[in-house]
Amino acid sequence: MGYMDEYKFWLESDCFDEKTKEELRSIADDDKEIQDRFYKNLKFGTGGMRGIMGAGTNRMNIYTVTKATQGLAEYILEVGPEAAKRGVVIAHDCRNMSAEFTEASALCLNANGIKTYVFDALRPTPELSFAVRELGCIAGIVVTASHNPPEYNGYKVYWEDGSQIVSPQDQDILKHVADVERYEDVKTMDKDKAVADGLFCMVPASVDENYYQALIKQTIHGDIIPKVADDIKIVYTPLHGTGNVPVREVLKRLGFKHVYVVEEQTVPDGDFSTVKSPNPEEPSAFAMGIDLAKKVDADVIMATDPDADRLGIYVKDSTGIWKDTEFADDPAYPYVRFNANMTGALIAEYVCREQKAVGKLPANGAICNTVVSTNLTKAIAENYNLKYIETLTGFKYIGEQILLFEKNNTYKFIFGMEESFGCLVGDYTRDKDACAAVVILCEIAAFYKLQGETICNAMEEVYRKYGYYFEGAFGITLKGVDGAAQIKEMMENFRNHPLTTFAGIKVIGMRDYVSGIRKPLDGEEENMGLPKSNVLYYELENNAWFAVRPSGNEPKIKFYFGVNENSLKNAMSKIDEMKACVQELVK
Repeated sequence: MGYMDEYKFWLESDCFDEKTKEELRSIADDDKEIQDRFYKNLKFGTGGMRGIMGAGTNRMNIYTVTKATQGLAEYILEVGPEAAKRGVVIAHDCRNMSAEFTEASALCLNANGIKTYVFDALRPTPELSFAVRELGCIAGIVVTASHNPPEYNGYKVYWEDGSQIVSPQDQDILKHVADVERYEDVKTMDKDKAVADGLFCMVPASVDENYYQALIKQTIHGDIIPKVADDIKIVYTPLHGTGNVPVREVLKRLGFKHVYVVEEQTVPDGDFSTVKSPNPEEPSAFAMGIDLAKKVDADVIMATDPDADRLGIYVKDSTGIWKDTEFADDPAYPYVRFNANMTGALIAEYVCREQKAVGKLPANGAICNTVVSTNLTKAIAENYNLKYIETLTGFKYIGEQILLFEKNNTYKFIFGMEESFGCLVGDYTRDKDACAAVVILCEIAAFYKLQGETICNAMEEVYRKYGYYFEGAFGITLKGVDGAAQIKEMMENFRNHPLTTFAGIKVIGMRDYVSGIRKPLDGEEENMGLPKSNVLYYELENNAWFAVRPSGNEPKIKFYFGVNENSLKNAMSKIDEMKACVQELVK
């Protein structure tokens, strides 16, 4: 059917309620809006789906969510009756319709004879990952759109190892979802009956407690925290999301006495009314936190995104280390914004160094990183004689590595990160965890406070040891049918007309993750042995690099670049040149 036929079907079919039809009648004279809502089905990708909420096939709503859930249910039933008994655990964040999507998904699974465990309120995505293994479930679902604007929601699927679905489950589930063609085939049942039949269950409180204990166990020098608890000051904001309860509870248990919370942003709010965007990658999300930090003279400011898998931080430059860089030009100064690559590298170095100091760094340890993240973690891994593994973009590929380590009895996972503000210390869960990142960064702050220094000193120490690695990113949002075509054309241009220089730096190699081939300037082509992904990566001279890829869940094309220079000032200057070069290339 064409988009107008789909639109009429939704208006006329008994499958859809009157409220949905009223919404669709309101756009009857807007052909462009009808087209955007119905020109395709909302994509169920290899991890799930994400989109704008509203009526239509290309929107997040009860009908598209339960249609996907029906496909998942049929896959689980195909796995076997024991899988259905093990059940599916479901969590959700603070977004509008998250609770409704959660219940609808549970009742769809229940109607298919599959047991579900549902949290009594919002919970972090990493706790969902933890709960899958804690409860012995066959799968997990989390309803969230992470850090996206308020009009979005999403749906992610996890498998029994606690990681987001990867091959072969992802392709098998995709096929089953695609096979559910009719909304009439989606099953549901009465909630009271599902509860009475033992199919709709609540997650036991022990899962929360065990998750908190797992977070606390990631500390290395927890004993030093009481020694500086009277002096160190932390500002925290959950940005209206799921991090509020676990972060505050764990910091309290660890002994931090002065944790100042942005109270207005502790209230769950799907409209995110106090911020332009609930994204800790965006400096604007820290406005209220910075105001509070200046009032209380905080050492560090931390913000977790709505589902608490990403963390952003600002650190007080009390010694003026960053004063001769453009950091000092930020209105937030003396609070300095760390990007995710800085934060991740800082955590990696601290964990490796201090685990080694106390004799707990495993000889077979491994660090994982994604292809568009900093190369500094590779230098850190090499320094500590650890295995370094680079994965495709997406933390699920790091989760996949943890499972492989366990199955093959090869390596012990220590740390993993990606440039999009996500990292994981330890293997207690299988997704990035902002709650754990808060814990370890607060420990780092305490560790250096005891020495009369700050996190800024700690970061400078890393740079002096390994070189001034610095990275930048640039994205272009192109919405709708035309935007998708433009993004496709840009990728084709980069692929068909390879660069020989970038920002005045010579290209020495190119990796095309669609073909899986790495082409060095000198030498033979080699197969990288990774799954296909629409990413182009240019290796440049002097340890510099440039990469481009379309976003997997936003109408955006993203550009990434990195350098290693002899000073932070020079590194930042070169990153500015690279950003200008990208802007010129895509004009």
